[in-house]
Amino acid sequence: MHSIHRTRLMAILARCCTLIAVAGIPVATQAQPSGIDPEARRLLKASTDFLASQKQFSAETRNTLEIVLKSGQKIEFNHKARLSAQRPDKLRAERTGDLVDQVFVFDGKSLTLHNPKANVFAQVAVPGTLEGMLDFARTKLDIVAPAGDLLYGNAYDVLMSGVTDGFVVGKAVIEGVLCDHLAFRAKHVDLQVWTQQGAQPLPRKLVITTRDLENAPQFAVTVTQWNLKPQFGAQTFAFTPPAGATKVEFLPR
Repeated sequence: MHSIHRTRLMAILARCCTLIAVAGIPVATQAQPSGIDPEARRLLKASTDFLASQKQFSAETRNTLEIVLKSGQKIEFNHKARLSAQRPDKLRAERTGDLVDQVFVFDGKSLTLHNPKANVFAQVAVPGTLEGMLDFARTKLDIVAPAGDLLYGNAYDVLMSGVTDGFVVGKAVIEGVLCDHLAFRAKHVDLQVWTQQGAQPLPRKLVITTRDLENAPQFAVTVTQWNLKPQFGAQTFAFTPPAGATKVEFLPR
């Protein structure tokens, strides 16, 4: 980097740090408390329990994935997803972005993955519940559904597995919605969750930081829109191969 550019960058960073110092940093962000704050537990459980109680819902998300090159440099990729779910056994997700163009359909009996651009699809029989399908997809096919951890009926247990520390960072605004910002830590993973305040404590953002990989890459999901009263049609959770589509097999894990 040219020295004059570096000097300007350092000056900008210095000004930003000064502004942060003047504004004041919430006490929770200055030092991470040990153990798990009961309030952080309560807020996360209230959020996951509320979502688990919804028989059907849809959401739109904005997602960011970081990849670490062999040089150590981090590269960011982005995609959007539309998600429709009906408990206990239906799911449809459509993802488009830098690395993916994909339709993910679970009809209660089979899981179908369709790539519209290449017009190819793979289909396999799976367990007949959302949780069973998600476990099968992850362990047998190495496929993770968008925001999959949040879809489990026991999402709180899934997210808190192995967690040793957690606290409430403070308040934050996500997509114009006031949220509680929670932070948790397990052995190799840091987890941040922003939960909506009020009578509908929906999860609004989730960030996973993988600390046991070089430069700690992150995966982030921001929910830009929730719909708790969606209207699903007969084809929402069905897959009919388009004309000329080629069926292929899932690659072994």
